[in-house]
Amino acid sequence: MVKEKKLPPHKSVYLLPNLLTTASLFIGFLGLTWAIQGDFASCALCILASCVFDGLDGKVARITNTTSEFGVQLDSLADLVAFGVVPAVMTYLWVLNDYGRLGLMAAFLFMTCGALRLARFNVQASSSSKKHFVGLPIPAAACTLATLVLFSDYVPAEYIHTVMPTSALVLVYVLSFFMVSTIRFYSFKELSSFKAHPFSWMVTAILIFSLVASRPKVLGFIIFLGYIISGPLYTVFLLSRRNKRLLRDGSQDEELN
Repeated sequence: MVKEKKLPPHKSVYLLPNLLTTASLFIGFLGLTWAIQGDFASCALCILASCVFDGLDGKVARITNTTSEFGVQLDSLADLVAFGVVPAVMTYLWVLNDYGRLGLMAAFLFMTCGALRLARFNVQASSSSKKHFVGLPIPAAACTLATLVLFSDYVPAEYIHTVMPTSALVLVYVLSFFMVSTIRFYSFKELSSFKAHPFSWMVTAILIFSLVASRPKVLGFIIFLGYIISGPLYTVFLLSRRNKRLLRDGSQDEELN
């Protein structure tokens, strides 16, 4: 009886996490069709749903120990479509087309910077810190544009055709720059404090969920905008102070020696 040869883990193709990745890709493609039809709210919801599936495939792969190089590459290709192509097309057809070539290049820049961000992440994944992302993650950038579309329902009518297009154009350029920058953004992968105080964090999570559920279109955009602002604040103030303190402590140790 001939035994079936078992493939190494890095060369294997696992069904469950890759199906979740494919689901994220399909939802992104569905959102693209709705953006072309002019249903930007449905497209925005598809981007948010793709983000959920994108998070699930990685979690499932780590929990079931089914990570593979194939899954990593497939996840990056799906992310480029769902969080690069789809939000770029959605934002261009929504408001950026009013700016002509400037709007077209803004949408293209967003997609290109997203691709560069994914490529850099794949190269640095094994050596970078798990606590922080170097540059804004492309799902966060895409979800910011998606929540902006949903948030626009609360913008007064006199600002829809004046302030909103300009704000969206500026936001697209800012997000594009943040994705390829070296700004640190918290990754939420090391959540030891949740394990140390499970009950208090559970109550806090319930309160936040209730608050967001009451006004999801408004608070969703505010949460993602707050996350974007937190990156430069953390990098400029906290990391710079920590580096200065380490340099000062190092110089003091040299003087003592």
